[in-house]
Amino acid sequence: MDVFEEMVLEIVSWLPAKSICKFKSTCHSFSNFSKEILFKTKQSQNLFERGDTCFFIQPDQINQRYNKKVEFQSLPKHQQYSGIPNHVLSFLSNSICVLDSSNGLLLCNIINNDPINIFICNPITKSWFPIPIPESLQKNHKLANMNIMLECSLDDYKVFLFENTSDWFLACYVCNVYYAKEGVWQTMENNFLPGGRSMKFDMHVFHKGSLHFISDSGCYLSRSSSFYKPYIMSYNLDNGISCMLKLPRQALKGCHMKCNMGIFNWGKVNSSYSSICLVKLRKCVITVWFLKDYDSSLWKKVLKVRVRALGLTEKDPNVTGFTIMNGNLLVFSTEEKIYSCGLDDENFMMVEEICQHNCGFYTRFISYSDTLRSCGTNSEIMPVRN
Repeated sequence: MDVFEEMVLEIVSWLPAKSICKFKSTCHSFSNFSKEILFKTKQSQNLFERGDTCFFIQPDQINQRYNKKVEFQSLPKHQQYSGIPNHVLSFLSNSICVLDSSNGLLLCNIINNDPINIFICNPITKSWFPIPIPESLQKNHKLANMNIMLECSLDDYKVFLFENTSDWFLACYVCNVYYAKEGVWQTMENNFLPGGRSMKFDMHVFHKGSLHFISDSGCYLSRSSSFYKPYIMSYNLDNGISCMLKLPRQALKGCHMKCNMGIFNWGKVNSSYSSICLVKLRKCVITVWFLKDYDSSLWKKVLKVRVRALGLTEKDPNVTGFTIMNGNLLVFSTEEKIYSCGLDDENFMMVEEICQHNCGFYTRFISYSDTLRSCGTNSEIMPVRN
């Protein structure tokens, strides 16, 4: 390969997979190198550093069982360059629940399927790989929530599965980890101890070598309980130790009354400034904090605003779901539309309408970046039709 070709490959490796696929149809050499493992790895790494450009939106896991709906959108500045084929989206919208996403790979579950069927897929390359499920979950999955999540490193990925080991409310969870390269599940020696509250496993954050989950905030515990106030619980992925992180005092005010809170990544994941972001929605007021000091649970408020003050075109907007994308962009849905609101200095409080949606009152976002990331050496072609 000459110097010019190396320069071209370097430039192309920074493009989203959708744009690369367009080049493949016009240039034979592009079609060849886009299949090479080294190029796929480089392109995936480059886009990982840039951040996600798209997202899936669907009803939450409980409502998704009855209202099967998966919609896909790109952020406004990336609509011409990022995306997935329409026939692949149609396949995903047919009895599929998107559980998680990381570096171009999706972790999905086939709804109302017995036995349980979970798979990894890349919607751009139309490849998928079924994940074998531990026998214990196969036996109990009708009673269990899908507490499962995906983490991609540069050349591998892991699937984490938290199984409830007891019918007792104050339960502990066995953590099983699937290692893609070895193709095996391993059980962590120490269980995850969530405390006295239920955890929101679909709002997880990987940070400082630990998985973090926020509890619910329902008013079902007495004031004398040490778990009366909602909190974040971490689970160290090396030693399996569970630790509690306190929420900011302001977040705890009125938290037991019609309040929705979630945690997300703050800042670029691999940067020294990365942290955890907390979003609280109560009485049509959105408040955002980030964890300034991890060891002391010191939080800093970034935003507090009434939804009406954001200048939305809807008369009485009711926020139905929210997320933080790329560590600095608040994306939220109303009953009809999806909007974004900047949180960094350059785009602070800049609101932009993204699209309309039809996912109902309880929406869940899964951010996504279209890469050529491989699902594994034994992946198969997805059963989709053009």
